[in-house]
Amino acid sequence: MTGARVLEFFPAGGPRGSWPAEESAARRRARGETVRVVMDLDQDAFLVVAQDQDAGALTG
Repeated sequence: MTGARVLEFFPAGGPRGSWPAEESAARRRARGETVRVVMDLDQDAFLVVAQDQDAGALTG
């Protein structure tokens, strides 16, 4: 993931009905941060990532 910073890491095996990565991302978005949740298949985890400003300007 070039140009992205991992802000938080959540194991994928959380309790049913629990979405901690999405909840964390929603709190960050409410504060004005531009973040997204991605799945890291190798680590079996959800990551909350922020796009670096310079890389974001180049890609879109």
